[in-house]
Amino acid sequence: MKIIRIILFPIVPIYYLITRLRNWLYDVGVKPSQSYDFPVICVGNLSTGGTGKTPMIEYLIRLLKDEKSLATLSRGYKRKTNGFILADDKANADTIGDEPFQFHRKFNDLTVAVDADRQNGIAELMTLDDQPDVILLDDAFQHRKVKAGFNILLTAYNNLYYKDIVLPSGNLREPRSGANRADLIVVTKCHKDISDAEKLKIASKLSLKDNQEVFFSYVDYAKNVVSESAALELSTLPKFTLVTGIANAQPLVRFLVEKGLKFDHLEFGDHYNFRASDIEKLNSKSLIITTEKDYVRLSSYGSLKDKLFFLPIELKIDNAAQFNAAVKAFVN
Repeated sequence: MKIIRIILFPIVPIYYLITRLRNWLYDVGVKPSQSYDFPVICVGNLSTGGTGKTPMIEYLIRLLKDEKSLATLSRGYKRKTNGFILADDKANADTIGDEPFQFHRKFNDLTVAVDADRQNGIAELMTLDDQPDVILLDDAFQHRKVKAGFNILLTAYNNLYYKDIVLPSGNLREPRSGANRADLIVVTKCHKDISDAEKLKIASKLSLKDNQEVFFSYVDYAKNVVSESAALELSTLPKFTLVTGIANAQPLVRFLVEKGLKFDHLEFGDHYNFRASDIEKLNSKSLIITTEKDYVRLSSYGSLKDKLFFLPIELKIDNAAQFNAAVKAFVN
């Protein structure tokens, strides 16, 4: 992979110029962007996956759900359907995508929709009898046809965007200057004990604008692994098989190793569609631990029901009161 990225380096300036030009055309109004008179919050990143967008969306849902009616709008990556779809009791990972299905399963009274065209998706949501008060856009930072009123940009601690370059030799979807559109920047997947000095160092390199704030967050892992019908204490687990189909499994792997747990790791690509041969292999395992995103897909296989568990996670934000206040000030 590194060799291929080196070979493709001459394409980097071309990609950079194309994406920079595209942003400029939106910035000056040559390409139209739709704005709204109701709260639309965008959660996204500059890099290709692995920054923790799903935990952030869930954080916002928990923050706002008791005060506002909410809708999430996602692309529905790797779903087997097209166009606008509103999640209902027949929804599954194939019809709306794994992450939207996770939201749908997890939160009552949450409207969950998918549409690759976010502008059309918002229009469809606002035709509903029960219109949402707030729309949360999942992974739409580069979807410039929609001008969200509030942008939350995520960058992972182990892959900060200011250290990266654009595709195909780097991981950035657009130049670093795209970060200027953000209202809040959240450094995700930090160590719990990250020092104030390191925070200041990172913040200085982010080159924040006067209107921007930066926050630091980490993932808090539950003490139990759970299924739809059972829970097992994490610290007492026998040797198990860890199955991941996410962009970056290393933080989870590191956490489990630090807990002294014994496991084999079957690692698949992000949003991996498990095949019959994969399920046959998993059927031979006695205990499987996975992520919640993978669980919503794997749990559809009845043969895995009694051996499949996931480890819940929750996003924790330093200076959460300040972060929460900024979000609530926008929606109210």
